[in-house]
Amino acid sequence: MNAARRTSKPAPRPSIEPDRLRAPLARLLRPLVKLCIRGGMTFPMLAQLLRELFVNVAEYDFALDDKEQTDSRVSLLTGIHRKEVARLRGAGAPVNETPATLSRTSAIIARWIAAPEFTDKRGDPLPLPRTADGDAPSFEALVASVTKDVRPRAVLDEWLDRNLVTVNGDQEIVLVNAGLVPQGDDDRKWHYLGRNLHDHVAAAAENVATSPPPFLERAVHYDGLSHKLAKRLESRSRELAMEALKTANREANRAVAKDKGGSSRWNFGVYVYSESEEPDSPHDDADESGQP
Repeated sequence: MNAARRTSKPAPRPSIEPDRLRAPLARLLRPLVKLCIRGGMTFPMLAQLLRELFVNVAEYDFALDDKEQTDSRVSLLTGIHRKEVARLRGAGAPVNETPATLSRTSAIIARWIAAPEFTDKRGDPLPLPRTADGDAPSFEALVASVTKDVRPRAVLDEWLDRNLVTVNGDQEIVLVNAGLVPQGDDDRKWHYLGRNLHDHVAAAAENVATSPPPFLERAVHYDGLSHKLAKRLESRSRELAMEALKTANREANRAVAKDKGGSSRWNFGVYVYSESEEPDSPHDDADESGQP
C-alpha cells in the first residue's frame, strides 16, 4: 500500500452508560429550567423542542457513511416513534447561525478594542470623531475597515438607539460598557446565551466522549469560603478574564487580517461564577487588618 494514501482511523470513543449522564445532566439543566420558568417556557414547550432536537441530531450527526438515514434508525437512536420522526425530520433549532446585524456589530466592536489605531496606550477604545482627514482614526474609518456593505451613519444611528455608544462634549463617539457587555433587550445577549453555552457544553461533552480530551475546559474552584473572600476572588477573576479576552482578541484580529479564510470557527470564552446564601454586607469592600 502506498504510504501517502494511508489514512489513520479516528480513535474509538469510550462507551457511555446512560446512568452516568443522569447526575451531571440534572445539574447542568437546573439553571436552564429556572430560566425557562422565569421566561414563561412551559415543560410541554421545552419537551417539543427536545423532540425536534433529538430527531435533528440523530438525523445529521449520527448518519452512517454512504447510507441514507432512515426514519427507523432515527427512531431507534432517539426512542421517538417512527411516525413522529417522519413528521419532525428537518426541524430543530440551528446552532451556528449568527444574524448579520449581530455579526457586524460584534466584528466592529472587536476591531475597536483590538486595532492599535483605534485604542489608546492602555489598550482601551479611543473616543472617535465621526469623520477625519487622511489616515486619522474615525468612526467612519472603523466601520469601513470591517464592512463596506453598510453606511457608517446607519451603524451609528443603530448603536445610538441601542445605547452601545454615546456622543461626548467634543462630538466624539464613545463606546460604552453596554457595547462590551450586552444588557437589557439587546439581541446579542440572547444570541450569545445559546452560542457560548453550546460551545462550552460541546467542548465538555467531546472531552468525556473522546480520549484523549481534545479541548481545554478547566476551572479553578474553592468551597467553604467567606462571603467577603468569594466576592474579592470574583472581582479579581473578572480582571484576569478581561485581560485574557482582550489579549486573545487583539492577536486574533491581527491574524484574521492575513488569513485566507475558510469554513472553520474558533471561540475562546471565560466564565466566572460564585454562589452564597449570605447577603451583601456594607463592610464587604473594606480591607481587614492584616489581609493582603
